[in-house]
Amino acid sequence: MKIKKLLSQLMHPRTVGKLTVYAQLMRIDRPIGTLLLLYPTIWAIWIASNGKPDWLVLLMFTIGTFLMRSAGCVINDWADREYDGHVARTKNRPAARGLVSKKEAYRLTGFLCGLAALCLIPFNYKTWMMAIPAVFLALSYPYMKRFMPLPQAYLGLAFSFGIPMAFLAILGDLPTVAWWLFAANVFWTLAYDTIYAMADKEDDLKIGIKTSAITFGKYDAEMAMLSYALFDVLMIQVGMMIGSFWVYWLMLLMTIYTQWKFYLRIQKRDRQACFDVFLDNTNIGLMWFLGIVMHYSYV
Repeated sequence: MKIKKLLSQLMHPRTVGKLTVYAQLMRIDRPIGTLLLLYPTIWAIWIASNGKPDWLVLLMFTIGTFLMRSAGCVINDWADREYDGHVARTKNRPAARGLVSKKEAYRLTGFLCGLAALCLIPFNYKTWMMAIPAVFLALSYPYMKRFMPLPQAYLGLAFSFGIPMAFLAILGDLPTVAWWLFAANVFWTLAYDTIYAMADKEDDLKIGIKTSAITFGKYDAEMAMLSYALFDVLMIQVGMMIGSFWVYWLMLLMTIYTQWKFYLRIQKRDRQACFDVFLDNTNIGLMWFLGIVMHYSYV
């Protein structure tokens, strides 16, 4: 009877509606952000484990990445609720429409962070300690747009902490290659999130928030490409440090070609084209993942 009553409550239209709002806040229907956060973490797991990852490590980091990305989205939407209503792409977000309260947003964020913390139980205390700045960066990022000229660089730091956490979880230490990979991902994030900001540039200028696309001015697309170039150089260093085989370098060439195609699409600053290119950055994440996996298959 208790189970039947619980199911009845869960199926109540009001409950279903609230859960739908929470799912929208967490971006469950839009996994792009999770993939962009997850790919660098998986690169790190593969490198740290010398191409032989423990499946428990992969599972825990995958779940944890999803949960922390979701928590970041919830707090981001609450922090930006006054701004999102003035931006064409974000005006229908739940917080902007007043469909969620402050208490609900904070409770959901705390709940998701708590679940993410449980994913760290199998790992050493160093991994737990590294999670502290990672959580701080993830939850404070939304407020950087008020005063920081390059909040996308701050996001790059937040999106890169899965890398040292993975190395610590597997090796208990942070080799130099971990920091090269960390730096590479910061510039990759700066590149694709600048392009993302280009899609909203017109609206962001009106409401007065700061983004790298605004700071870079008329050279926004070119600075995004410079960030890609720095990302590529740093990935070359990573490849040299792991003694990579030809498949790794093939993926480098494919990545550079993809980035050039991106530039051709965004140089006219068309809003939809910029947003589509941002989404297509998951292809770069996938190519590097395949390059790293295939490299270790030759070792």
